[in-house]
This record gives sequence, C-alpha cells and structure tokens, in this order.
Amino acid sequence: MSSIPPGPAERGQDPSVGELLSVVTSDVQTLFRQEVELAKAEVRQEAAKAGKAAGMYGGAGFGGYMVLLFLSLAAVLGLANVMDGGWAALIVAAVWAVVAAVLYQRGRTRMRTVSPKPEQTVESLKEDAEWARHPTK
Repeated sequence: MSSIPPGPAERGQDPSVGELLSVVTSDVQTLFRQEVELAKAEVRQEAAKAGKAAGMYGGAGFGGYMVLLFLSLAAVLGLANVMDGGWAALIVAAVWAVVAAVLYQRGRTRMRTVSPKPEQTVESLKEDAEWARHPTK
C-alpha cells in the first residue's frame, strides 16, 4: 500500500484551487527548466559552429601564410632585378598592406553573422509569456 493520501480525483471531488495552483506551478517550473536547456543547447551549437570556422580559418591562414611568404620573397627578388632591393621590398609590403585591410574587413563582416543569442529559445519564451497572459487563446 502507498502512504500517499488519495488526491481529489481518487476521492471523487474536484481539485481545490491550491492543488490546481500546485500543478500549474510544477508545470511552469518544468517548462522553465526545458527552456533553459534549449538555450544552453543553442548556445553550444553556435559556439561549436564558430569554433570550427575559426579552426578552419586558422589552418587556412597558416598554409596561406607560408605560400605567401615565399611568393613575396620571390616577388621582392624579381623586382630587385629591375630596381633597388629596398624599393622592391617596400612595394611588396604595400601590396600586402592592402590585402590585409581587405581581408580584415571581410572577416569582420562574416563574424557579425554569428548569433550569440539563442533565437529559438527567445521566440519560445515570448510564446510562453503570451500564453500565460491569455491561456484560453
């Protein structure tokens, strides 16, 4: 036998306001916990996407750096055949300054597309709040 006293349904009675409030409070707590878990999952998912993208950028950057280092040295040596070596190095450096500025701007634009806010959770919480204000709709 269970030591839990029978609830109003088992006794053939309607539940009291206190019992209904207890059930609603429990459901709201469960809903809130689920919303928090959804937010955590969304944040983890966005962080994982950003981390993978950053790792790929890093690997590509290093490989590109090595290629460009040697191409730059070749360009300086090639230009040094027709002009002073100092001017040749300055021209190559200026070209790289322009390339760096363009890449910085494009990277900054792409980073702005990463969403740190859990969009689905925010929308779901708005719907929950609307339902709580008008539960009969």
